[in-house]
Amino acid sequence: MSEAATYKISINNLIKDAAWPTRVIVRMLDKALGISRMNKLYHLHQMQGLSKEDFADKLIDILKLDIRGIQALQEKIPTSGPVVIASNHPFGGIEGVILARIIGQVRPDLQVLANKGLGIFKELRDYFIFTNPLSEKDPTNGPSLRKCIKHVGAGGALLLFPAGRVSYYQAEKSGISEHTWNKIVGRLTSINNCQYVPVFVNGTNSKWFYRLGRVYYRIRMLLLARELLNKTGAVINLNAGYPVEQKYFKHENHVQSADLCRGMSYLQDSSWSYNWPPDKVTHMKPLLSPVDTNLLQAEIDSLPIEQRLIENKNYQVYYGYQHQMPNTVTEIARLRELVFREFNEGSGEPLDTDHFDATYTQLFIFNKKTCQIMGAYRMGLTDKLLEKDGMDGLYLHKMFDFAPEFMNRKFPCIELGRSFLVPEFQGSFQGLLLLWKGICAFVFKYPQYRMLYGTVSISKLYQPKSVKLIESLLIKSEYTDNVSPRDSFNFDLHSEIASLSEQQDLFENIGPMLMSLEHDGKGIPTLAKQYIKMGAKFHALAIDKSFNDTPGLLLSVDMVKSPKRLLKLYMGDNFQEFLDYWQDK
Repeated sequence: MSEAATYKISINNLIKDAAWPTRVIVRMLDKALGISRMNKLYHLHQMQGLSKEDFADKLIDILKLDIRGIQALQEKIPTSGPVVIASNHPFGGIEGVILARIIGQVRPDLQVLANKGLGIFKELRDYFIFTNPLSEKDPTNGPSLRKCIKHVGAGGALLLFPAGRVSYYQAEKSGISEHTWNKIVGRLTSINNCQYVPVFVNGTNSKWFYRLGRVYYRIRMLLLARELLNKTGAVINLNAGYPVEQKYFKHENHVQSADLCRGMSYLQDSSWSYNWPPDKVTHMKPLLSPVDTNLLQAEIDSLPIEQRLIENKNYQVYYGYQHQMPNTVTEIARLRELVFREFNEGSGEPLDTDHFDATYTQLFIFNKKTCQIMGAYRMGLTDKLLEKDGMDGLYLHKMFDFAPEFMNRKFPCIELGRSFLVPEFQGSFQGLLLLWKGICAFVFKYPQYRMLYGTVSISKLYQPKSVKLIESLLIKSEYTDNVSPRDSFNFDLHSEIASLSEQQDLFENIGPMLMSLEHDGKGIPTLAKQYIKMGAKFHALAIDKSFNDTPGLLLSVDMVKSPKRLLKLYMGDNFQEFLDYWQDK
C-alpha cells in the first residue's frame, strides 16, 4: 500500500518521534477536536497525494464555499517583483488555503508564512513557510523569518497573517478584532522595490469559539479544525487594496510600519462602506461657446492698471468685478463648468454661475498671447459682503453655520472658492504658483485681509472611505468649536482606524493609506496640500448641496503665520513689509 493511501491527517503529523502514551492522547484529541472527521473526508474524497493546487480546490469544493472578490483581488496582485501580501486572520486556517490558491494563480512563486498547525495537510506544505506564533522563543521561528526576507528580497511573493493568531473577542473594543501585528511585516515592506498589498477577509467563527476562547486563549487553537469544518456553505468576501510601493513607507520604526499595514488591511473591510447618493445632475447641457477673444481682450485692457497684480512672460494675473468685465466672468463660469465636469462636480448647465458672481471678486490668470483665461479663484471680501447682505452674502454660509466667534464674523477675511485651472495647466506648478502669487499680491495691496478661509472640494471620484480618512486626519478638534456643517458627511470612521490614529500621527501616512484605496493612486487633493504648506487649520467638512453634493473641507490660513519662505516665494520682497505692517498692529 502506498504512503499516500496510508497517510492520516492527525496532530501526530506535527510531532516527531512521539512516545506511545503521547500517541494515545493525540488519538483522543484528534477525535475531540474534529481532526478525525477531517481525516475521513480526506480519504472519502481521495485527496491524498494531490498537488497543492488540486488539494486546495477540492477542499474548497467539499466545503461548498461561496468565495467572492476573487478577480478583483487577483487584479491587484503585481505579476512580478517583490510583493508582500498581508491579511487579517478571521478563521484561523481556511483563509490561508483560499488566499494561497487564488494568489498563487497570479504568482506561482508565492510562499505563505503560516502557523505550523497547517502542516497536518502534507499536500499543502509546498505553499508554506511554517512558524509558531504562540511561542516567540521557538527556535524554528528565526530561520523561518529569515527565509521570508530572503524570498521577498529575491523578487518573490509572500503572503502572511501578521497577527499570528486567529481574530478573537477583545473586551476593550467590545468586539472581534485582530491581535497586534508582528513587526516582521514592517521589516518586509522596507525591502527595496517591494510592493505591499493589504487584504481583508470578512467573516467570523462560531459564537462558541469566542466564548470558550475568553475562558482560555489556547482553546482557540484547539478548536480551529472544528471551525474549518463548520464553514460548509459559508460566504467569504475577499477585499484587497491597490499595491503601495516601498518608497511610500517610513521605515525607521518597523512596529509603526506594521501598525500602518494593519490599518490599511482594515481599510478594505467591505462591511465598512458608504455609497455616494445618486448624482442630482443626470443630464449635461452643452457648454456655452467660448467668448470671443476680442471681447475678452477689450474688457481686460479697460481694467484699471492697479488691478493687474502679476505679470510673468505671457501670463498676467488680474482681479475684477462682473460689472467691469461681464464677458470675462461669463468665460470664467464656462471654464469652471468645463473643469468641474471632469471631477463629477459640474452643474450640468452651460455655465457654472450663481448670484455670488455679481458680488464676489474674480481673480484670474490671462494668457495675453492667446487671449485665454487659464485659471481663476472667486474671492469674497467678508467685511463688504456682510455690510451689504449680512450672512446671506457669504456663499459658505449655505454650507456652514458660523458662530459669532468665527473669523469671518469678527474681522475682514477673504473667502476663497470656485478655484480651477484649465486642463493644460492642471498639474502644472506654474499655474498654482501664479494663482497664489496673485492672492498674495492682493493681500499685500489690502493687508487688512490677512485671514483666508474657504473650502477644498473633495471630488466624488474619491471613494467615500478616502474622504472620511482625509476628514478624520486633517480636522483637529481644537478648530471645530465655532463652526458646524449644515449637511454633514454621515459616515463614521472604522473603529480600528480611529484606534490606530490615537496611537500614532497618521497624517504622515495618509498617502499610502489613500493609495491602497484609490485605483489611480491619488492622495490628498493638490489644493489641500497647498493650504497645508501655508499652515492651514481645518475646521469641518460639509456636503455642498449647491455643488452636486460635493464634500467640502473648510479651512483657514493666517498669512502672518505662514512659513516665511512661502511668503517670500509668493509675495517677493514685499513679504517683510507685509509682516512689519502687522507687527505694528
